[in-house]
Amino acid sequence: MKRILVVDDNEDSRELVKKILKKHDYEIIEAVDGEEAIAKAIAYRPDLILMDISIPKIDGYEATRRLKERADFKDIPIIAFTAHAMRGDQEKALQAGCDGYISKPINVRELPNQIKIYLKDK
Repeated sequence: MKRILVVDDNEDSRELVKKILKKHDYEIIEAVDGEEAIAKAIAYRPDLILMDISIPKIDGYEATRRLKERADFKDIPIIAFTAHAMRGDQEKALQAGCDGYISKPINVRELPNQIKIYLKDK
């Protein structure tokens, strides 16, 4: 079973993602801020991280940078998962080290397929 860390300070958003992905046999770990995201990523070694950008304590960009600096996280996909959909936001996420970008609101039908694409090599 693939393990996904869902980082989002919005409980409704986390619950929706959790509900969708559990139907597809993913194990879900949750974090509500950047510090918790880093700690849980290190503790649980997820196969993929969905990283909200606007989160408390440490934003998603910085949390991604810190994880990607670690040799053991170079190959773990971190996907920016955000309502930031302005021009340049996707590029900023990729520059921070994100491997992909999924904008909110999510497409409930497409999310599992988007996740599968990022996990294809795992």
